[in-house]
Amino acid sequence: MLDERVLTISGEADIVTARQAARQFAAALGFNAMDQSRITTAVSELARNVVRYATNSHGVVHVRETEADGRTGIEIVVADEGPGIADTEQAMRRGFSSGNGLGLGLSGTGRLMDEMDMKSAPGEGTCVTIRKWRR
Repeated sequence: MLDERVLTISGEADIVTARQAARQFAAALGFNAMDQSRITTAVSELARNVVRYATNSHGVVHVRETEADGRTGIEIVVADEGPGIADTEQAMRRGFSSGNGLGLGLSGTGRLMDEMDMKSAPGEGTCVTIRKWRR
């Protein structure tokens, strides 16, 4: 198993670092170029949300290998201690935006990955876990 990568997000430059780390990790796990692109885009969206919405634009990204049912995959956890999301179902709907965005970030991230789980509550921050399985 590959060693977990842990990255701090505190500004725009860290979005690029998180993207690069996720792509390199996915390549090392043997994901094809299309899936590497999907993973990279999903990480970019989540890291950008940290910069836009989290308190002091601060959060953390964990990138690690995961295994289940004989499959190998990549698991990425993006967490912050920001204001949280009151209605996670609404936040996952295509077209919903709490800011000036197009409302494609969270819903688009879910479509790019095989699995997505989000936990959030007002005043408690947000934690999003995404997984992609190697085919």
